[in-house]
Amino acid sequence: MSSVVRITDYRRKPPYLHFTRVELNLLLGLYATRVSRGEWRDYAINSGTDAASFMVFRRSQEHPLFTISKLAMRKGQPKTAKRGQYVVTSQQRRLSQGHSLHDVLAVFDRPMKLISS
Repeated sequence: MSSVVRITDYRRKPPYLHFTRVELNLLLGLYATRVSRGEWRDYAINSGTDAASFMVFRRSQEHPLFTISKLAMRKGQPKTAKRGQYVVTSQQRRLSQGHSLHDVLAVFDRPMKLISS
């Protein structure tokens, strides 16, 4: 007897994208300093095939204040693509993007400005 085998069952699925140990040390170091100041309270990590995200919350029931994402580079995408491999967003606004996590996290070192209306 012969049986029908689907090729899609044996194809490799795209691997999940994860943060490396060095990247997690940078992210958790930043998180620890902001927690000690009382600015941040909770975080979540999401891993997928297209991106890995580190989300920071003020309260766990709210939307994330900041999302730091590591984007996957695809085969068809040129190496000199406009969008970087790392992106920092806050409420649908892109705050920083670049090819190294250290450069992208520099957005949190900027001093805050008081804006009055």
